[in-house]
Amino acid sequence: MSSITLEQAETIVKAALAHGTEQGFNPLTVAVLDPGGVTVALARQDGSGNLRPDIAVAKAWGVLGMGMTNRAIAARAADSPEFFTSVANLAGGRILSVPGGVFVLDADGQVIGAVGVTGDASLNDEAAAVAGIEAAGLTPVTGAES
Repeated sequence: MSSITLEQAETIVKAALAHGTEQGFNPLTVAVLDPGGVTVALARQDGSGNLRPDIAVAKAWGVLGMGMTNRAIAARAADSPEFFTSVANLAGGRILSVPGGVFVLDADGQVIGAVGVTGDASLNDEAAAVAGIEAAGLTPVTGAES
């Protein structure tokens, strides 16, 4: 299984944070995880809350752990809140049903990791993740593409 490299992860973090700054977003936190859910890179802008690293990791970890986008997780949570509550409990709280967790695909279309961004409105978080992933020459999958 291929995995995101440290260089790619650092590029994603820097570009996502730069995107947020350019767009006037609130201070962001960005986490990049490998396919196994291990953090490869994480950065928290000055002024981003102390809980934000955990939230960023949870956004990315959830999509990897469930094998589905945040939008699909949200739909599942809406259809079956009991199921989502159980899964969130099993995951130790490392799953969220809001945009901001984005799959990262390589040139062959294989998942090589995920990015989680938090700090602003969820769709803005997601936009920053997408900008970071694209800056690294990789493909983001948010679930909005369908």
